[in-house]
Amino acid sequence: MARIPLVAGNWKMNFDHLEATYFVQKLAWLLRDAKFDYKRCQIALMPAFTALRSVQVLVEADNLRIGYGAQSVSVTSQGAFTGDVSADMLAQLGCRYVIVGHSERRKYHPEDDANIVDQVRAVLTAGMQPILCVGESFEERRQGIELEFAVSQVNDVTRDLSKEDMDHLIVAYEPVWAIGTGMVATPHTAQDAAQAIRAHVREGFGQAASDRVRILYGGSVTSKNAAQMIAQPDVDGFLVGGASLDAEEFSRIARLTAKYAFAG
Repeated sequence: MARIPLVAGNWKMNFDHLEATYFVQKLAWLLRDAKFDYKRCQIALMPAFTALRSVQVLVEADNLRIGYGAQSVSVTSQGAFTGDVSADMLAQLGCRYVIVGHSERRKYHPEDDANIVDQVRAVLTAGMQPILCVGESFEERRQGIELEFAVSQVNDVTRDLSKEDMDHLIVAYEPVWAIGTGMVATPHTAQDAAQAIRAHVREGFGQAASDRVRILYGGSVTSKNAAQMIAQPDVDGFLVGGASLDAEEFSRIARLTAKYAFAG
């Protein structure tokens, strides 16, 4: 079953609303000039909260085929929760996606497993797609339990989901040791993790759900490794960090993804 790949850019705490607008315009121009085929690869950007409205206005005004979403979400819908942003608020801004469980959120805030499950539920209820981030640290890798660890993180969420929910979940395998370090997993490592996650989905939800779920790779993704990564049968795109701040580089990654995703 052919899954349409997704290349999502996680801007983290970069770009104000003016810089975000300029970036989206430049990316759209680059993809247009390259005659980019959006049927072969979907594009999404994850700006900071302060830039979401500006991105929405630009995307809608110019009828761009670039999706966008948020980097985190509150588990509550409204009320006296200073600094929180609800899933319904994001949906009203036209967001399609929300990143959930990124290692930086788990480490610095921190967000535990129960909170991540509630975030996924909130995103799904609001009609958006959660991009669930999982992946091991150096320690789990040193112990040789990296696949078990990543699958267990997926299981912490999927055991509470229905088959209908699974149709909207996206999983991003991001080995923590590769995020922002310049180190990158080998294509074989990325494939092994994606294959293990897909097998877990098949065991819990059946072959059809396993065939549909998109599994992204994240962790120092660049145009130098994108082609080899996307050629792996169970890798369905990328969650791009640092390289998503360069419109030309991000465009190259997207074009390589569209070119090589169905090569096999």
